[in-house]
Amino acid sequence: MVILIKIIQLIASLSLLVLVHEMGHFIAAKLFKTKVEKFYLFFNPWFSLYKRKIKDTEYGIGWLPLGGYVKIAGMIDESLDTEQLKKEPQPWEFRSKKAWQRLIIMIAGITMNLFLAIILYIIILFVWGEQYLPTTNVKYGITCDSIAQQTGLKNGDKIISIDNRYVENFFQIPVEIVLNNAKSIQVNRNDTLINIAIPENVIPKLLKNKSSDFISIRFPFEVGGFAKESPAKTAGIQEGDKLISINGKNLMYFDEFKAELSNYKNQEVEIGLIRNNDTIIKRVKVTEQGLIGVRPKSLDNYFEFAYKNYNLAEAIPAGIIKAYKSTGNYLKQLKLIFSPQTKAYESIGGFIAIGSIFPSEWHWQSFWTLTAFLSIILAIMNLLPIPALDGGHVLFLTFEIITGRKPSDKFMEYAQIIGMIILFSLLIFANANDIIKLFK
Repeated sequence: MVILIKIIQLIASLSLLVLVHEMGHFIAAKLFKTKVEKFYLFFNPWFSLYKRKIKDTEYGIGWLPLGGYVKIAGMIDESLDTEQLKKEPQPWEFRSKKAWQRLIIMIAGITMNLFLAIILYIIILFVWGEQYLPTTNVKYGITCDSIAQQTGLKNGDKIISIDNRYVENFFQIPVEIVLNNAKSIQVNRNDTLINIAIPENVIPKLLKNKSSDFISIRFPFEVGGFAKESPAKTAGIQEGDKLISINGKNLMYFDEFKAELSNYKNQEVEIGLIRNNDTIIKRVKVTEQGLIGVRPKSLDNYFEFAYKNYNLAEAIPAGIIKAYKSTGNYLKQLKLIFSPQTKAYESIGGFIAIGSIFPSEWHWQSFWTLTAFLSIILAIMNLLPIPALDGGHVLFLTFEIITGRKPSDKFMEYAQIIGMIILFSLLIFANANDIIKLFK
């Protein structure tokens, strides 16, 4: 059921993005009185799931959910239909239009995707506002995984800044480190300010391991709930109890408690807890996984989150800024992919990777937030100067506008074939990465 929900969200999101993108080309083509022969959601090799012709345009739904297209008369595109190009140019064909008009038609899809992202961010901020945990409110410090410890961080450190620059949202700290290639972290350790130099090999390790636990929030261990089969609940531990020790060893935080439990797999331990100001000892059997079937309280029980609501007048500029920052962050991610030192290309994923970022339950705020970001990704990827993408056409049209020389139809046909080979190779590589990761 979880996989089905993720698939439905992925298809719904990509369908909207493709429709909006192709609608941009369609509207711009119609604006310059250019004939659009087909408008398809998804590709339709050999047959279509649905099609209907209205005036000069065939509208349809294909069966291969890898994108969509508009077929513009007199344009060499991924269909490689060159029969029309053998005839004399007609005034309603793409090739008969002025170069600047053809350029607008080609960038219209990208423009629509960027515009959609802005609109979605505005709506998200207006409807749900923003919630985040200020870094200064992480009062108990952090917990570190092995990569963070190799960096020089320690459990309990309180992060002050990254490269001497304060990061307001605590959960953005790993992103700031990776995307900005941070060189140092400033922390408060036992009331002493320490500057930690980030080793050069840390960012490649973070990208390879995709470690969401690079740094986590440290917090006390108060019982918020139980697993379906819980030794702790069976032993008499209750919701709201504060767990403080194992076999007499005092433990202040959840991460310490979890680490200590791993030493007592399949053993019985004495767990100390505080309930209504009384200290109580309970004997609990630890599972073979080193667990006792207890869930801690949610973070908002320990920390003060920042909330910001927006009226429409505030949401509009804030949404534009958010789209601008998201675009900048993705461009930085692309830079990492083309950097041999980071080996970020090993983390490139296909449809499985994209689908996995959607939540396992339908959550409208998450769905629209991810759709907005995917819209930015689609815009940027289409702008890459690869033949068969909009960016390839934009490159050749820009050359034509500057030099006054139009590439021949035969050149454009060969360029389109080369571009499609590149795109299919990238598609195979990305999805092969997904499959390999499944077996690791």
